[in-house]
This record gives sequence, structure tokens and C-alpha cells, in this order.
Amino acid sequence: MTEKKGQPWHEQDGFWDTFAPVIFDRQRRDLAAEEIDRLIELLGLAPGQYICDLCCGVGRHSLELARRGFAITAVDRTEQYLDQARDAARAEGLEIQFVHADMRDFCQPESFDVVLNLFTSFGYFDAQRDDCRVVENARRCLKEDGRFVLDLMSKEIIARVFRARDWRPVEGGIMLEDRKIVDGWTRIENCWTLIREDRQHQWTFSHRLYSGAELCRLLQDCRFRETRVYGGLDGSPYDDKAERLVVVARK
Repeated sequence: MTEKKGQPWHEQDGFWDTFAPVIFDRQRRDLAAEEIDRLIELLGLAPGQYICDLCCGVGRHSLELARRGFAITAVDRTEQYLDQARDAARAEGLEIQFVHADMRDFCQPESFDVVLNLFTSFGYFDAQRDDCRVVENARRCLKEDGRFVLDLMSKEIIARVFRARDWRPVEGGIMLEDRKIVDGWTRIENCWTLIREDRQHQWTFSHRLYSGAELCRLLQDCRFRETRVYGGLDGSPYDDKAERLVVVARK
């Protein structure tokens, strides 16, 4: 599949289909149980609570939470990812509500104890008002005192580890990545090239970068009453050694 000019990258099934083996490789899938262990401890979650996995992808976190007795609604705009997650849930006899929807539009008011947005699934859109729509809808989805969890690579972390060009072996091929900071450090532009079996797939895309302070400000502007910032799902400090930006916002 090839990139369609003029259509936002995040709305093209070809992107998600082409790079699924890279985005959701075996190592990343195997990390899901450990990540959910940390998330449960960080939030003090108890089985039976209602959780929305917003931008669930192939369902690695949704499946793990369902195995542990949580009531899960899994949302994604990519139908083929939802199909994979449905098949996996069916094979294990897990009860999960799957919803095919854009994260800018999804809203089930006052339905969830927690809304999750993990693995840098935020900031895709050209207009920042669309990020605000996502945050506002997440707040509406939460019950009183519910929490919204955002996990992403922040501006500070990218500045510390930035490499303009990189490559790595992937299953059956090689992945090349070119990166460029644009628009005064508000966005990062990426060019991914996947070479497999003598075929080359290339896609250029960008997303908005947030610092810890900027993301907290956005959440507060959208009427979340409390924000806590961490350097990972393990609750580590958000400092110069942080590997991720994790913000927990309370309604």
C-alpha cells in the first residue's frame, strides 16, 4: 500500500496496515502484562472498574486488563486492528466492548472510571483544537473523580535522545527512520521506510510535541481539576532520566 497525498496520514489504513508488524512487534506485545502491572499499582485499580482504552490498536492492553477482571471498552479508528483484537478476545473468552471510532468523536458520557491513551497516541492532528476535542470528550466520558491517563514521548525526552537518522532490523526486513523537528519544536516530522523481501514502503507523517507543562496546561484548560506527572507507568519522577511522559488527570 502507498501513501495517499492530501489525506491525513492517521486516516489512511495503508499506514496502519503496512507498519503494524513494526508498531506491534513481539517485544512490545510481551511488555503489555508488565505495563498493566505498573498501571494498576500507579492508579490503585480494582477488578470490576470500567476502563476505556482509547486508541487501543490491536488490543494488547485491553486484553490484559480484561484478563484481570476489568470492564473494558476498546476504541480505535482502524478496523483491521479491532478485528485482530476481537479475534484474540474471542479465542480467550474475554468480554470486551469494541468500538470503531475516531478519538475526536468518541464519547460515552460518565461511563468510565479511567480513560487510557497510551503509547504516544495523542497529538496526531494538524489543528490543536482537535487535541482539545479528544481531551474534552475524555473528560465527559469519565465518572465523577475519574482519571484520564496520557502516556507519550514528550518534547523534553525527544530533545535529550534525538537522532536525525536511525535504522533497526525488524521481522523479515529493515526499518529506516528519518526525523526532523519542525515549526519551532511544536512538531516532529518522521519518514519511515520499511524494506522487506526486496520491497520498499515509505511514509512521511508528523505529530505535535508536548512538554510536561504544556500537556498539563491543556488538561487544566479542559477543566481537569488535578494533574500529576510521572516519568513512566511505574510512577518514577518526571526528570532528566525519564523515559516517558505520563500524566494522570482527575475530573
